[in-house]
Amino acid sequence: MSTAARLGIYGAGLVLAFGGTFAIANAVVPDDAAATWSQRDMADHRGSAAGEVTPSQSAQHEEDDVMGVSLARSGFAIGPIEAPAAAGETSALSFQILDRDGEPVTGFDTAHGKDLHLITVRADGTEYRHVHPELDPGTGTWSMPWTWDAAGSYRVYADFTAADGTAVTLSRMIDVTGDFEPRPAAGVSQRDSVSGFDVTISGELEAGGASELTVDVTRDGEPVTELQPYLGAFGHLVALRQGDLAYLHVHAHGDEPQAGDLAGPEVAFTAETPTAGRYLLYLDFRVDGQVHTAQFVLDASPREGGAGGTDEPAETEDEADHDGH
Repeated sequence: MSTAARLGIYGAGLVLAFGGTFAIANAVVPDDAAATWSQRDMADHRGSAAGEVTPSQSAQHEEDDVMGVSLARSGFAIGPIEAPAAAGETSALSFQILDRDGEPVTGFDTAHGKDLHLITVRADGTEYRHVHPELDPGTGTWSMPWTWDAAGSYRVYADFTAADGTAVTLSRMIDVTGDFEPRPAAGVSQRDSVSGFDVTISGELEAGGASELTVDVTRDGEPVTELQPYLGAFGHLVALRQGDLAYLHVHAHGDEPQAGDLAGPEVAFTAETPTAGRYLLYLDFRVDGQVHTAQFVLDASPREGGAGGTDEPAETEDEADHDGH
């Protein structure tokens, strides 16, 4: 079964599936949207300073540690995205990051080797891409040539670190017209084959805490020890939560490698999963100057006695014996 087929998670459980009709990909939001976001953020800030919890803060309290599911956060917003409207068409994909006053941001801090990471994925978990557009410092516009390979509803992430050191992940949804082919639901998958490489991920995801994961790369049954640095590590792992495609915090272990350093076949990561459920993982790794992407599906189990765990009391031995009879 192909990677794309295994990663298809389209179905009733996906809350980001299409409504009824597609919107145009370069549709814009009202001009006063950025100002509205700014006013809300400033209101939240003032409420926090006064020791009060605002309605906006209260509604979002459960998601304080979840990134990538909102247009605005931490005083920044992602503006309207211009992009091809239909699959197969080629034009520019462009957008701006806006500050609290609705002005384009032109100053960023480099993180993982880039000032901004652009990630796109279809709502069913397929068509994943991780690229790096160019910034026009005069207008604050990020852009690059773009073609959608397939129709569908996509989440577009802008992952960046602001000049003040604040790490932010914002996103918008875009509908791309064309003949849509839903993919079958995927089960858990800890192995993938890509471009002659066999990649395995091991470790257990636990909700409400940090989990250790290790990827192992082989080729023709032999360990690959020629992994090259990519984005400040020997592998870059992105994890998305099925259902809302929330963007998780994943960190590679070890110091940042230098040019010419090699590693492998194993690369270790720490992933923070906020809730129990299914997660989609995408590993970028580089060998011989070529970047490859392996894809996995893992389930996060509830954390025993903690966040994400059950509130039901444990069954006693007497109860278990009684049930057995």
